[in-house]
Amino acid sequence: MDLSAVSTTYARWARFYDQSFGALTHAGRRRTVDWVNARGGRVLEIGVGTGLALPFYGPGCRVTGIDFSGEMLTRAQARVARDRLDTVELLARMDARSLGFADASFDTVTAMHVMSVVPEPERVMAEIARVTRPGGHVVLTNHFRSETGAMAWLERRTAGLSDHLGWHSDFDLARVTGTPGLELIETRAFPPAGMMTFLAFRRVAD
Repeated sequence: MDLSAVSTTYARWARFYDQSFGALTHAGRRRTVDWVNARGGRVLEIGVGTGLALPFYGPGCRVTGIDFSGEMLTRAQARVARDRLDTVELLARMDARSLGFADASFDTVTAMHVMSVVPEPERVMAEIARVTRPGGHVVLTNHFRSETGAMAWLERRTAGLSDHLGWHSDFDLARVTGTPGLELIETRAFPPAGMMTFLAFRRVAD
C-alpha cells in the first residue's frame, strides 16, 4: 500500500472514523488497552489515529502516540486537551517505518488495526522490535486473512481496493509473526464476532 494513498484515504476518513470503523472495533481496543494497563510503563501506540484508545490508558502508563495522518492527529490532540488525558506525554506525526526513538525506549508498543494499513509491514515490525526494551511487550490487534468460507471469498474480492479502503482485506498473519527478537506468547480472537485477532509478543535478546 502506498503511503500517499494511506494519507489521502485517512484524511477522508478522519471525520467519520470514530462513528464507523472506530465503533466497530471499540471492544477489542478496550481489551487491548486493559492488557497493557496490567503491565504499565512507557507505551508507544503506533497509528494512534483520532485517539480513540487514549482515554482507556491507566495512571500507570506514560503514552506516546504516532500517526502519519495529520488530520487524524489533530483530532487526537483535541481529545487529549478536551478530556485532560495526563497519561499522554506526546503525540507526533511519524512514519512507522522509521521511528524517531532510541533503541529500547518503550516497555510496550501497541498497534491496533494498523498493520494491514501500513506500507512494508515487515519493516514496521522491525522498527517496533527495535524500540521495545528486552523483556517488554508488543501488542497487535488486527484482522487477518481468512482461509475458508464466505469471509475468505469477500477478502479476495476486495483485495484490489486497498488504496481506496485504507487497509488490506486479505492481510496475512505470517507477515507479523516472524520478526527477529519477538516471541509470540498469546493469541486471542476479539470482537466483532471473532473477526479481529489479538497477538502479544515478548521482546527477547537479539
